[in-house]
Amino acid sequence: MSQISEEDIGRLVPAFYDRVRADPVLGPIFDQAIDDWPLHLEKLKAFWSSVMLGTGRYKGQPMVAHVQHEPHMTADNFSRWLALWRQTSGDMLAPEAAAAFQEKADRIAESLQLGVQFYRERKS
Repeated sequence: MSQISEEDIGRLVPAFYDRVRADPVLGPIFDQAIDDWPLHLEKLKAFWSSVMLGTGRYKGQPMVAHVQHEPHMTADNFSRWLALWRQTSGDMLAPEAAAAFQEKADRIAESLQLGVQFYRERKS
């Protein structure tokens, strides 16, 4: 497998969220949810560093953060997010590294969707 570096994460995350913010569906959702983009991008880089490199830099609770935006956490929005992630990682990274990021994102999205569904069922 090709080596994944902090530099890869440092390039991928901002480029990806530039595309998210330009997306006509996802952009308004994220712009409403995020007050401080530079801070949020640093948090996301720490998240992906922890996930892909095992650095332990991320200290947040992604499920709690996402459940707060539950009305927007639809299957279509997840699919759109994942498609942009695949496209961006494929454009920016070596094929093996892109595949590793894509596989991890698929599992994270599945986990978040299950968590949001559990939240909805408990709420109703």
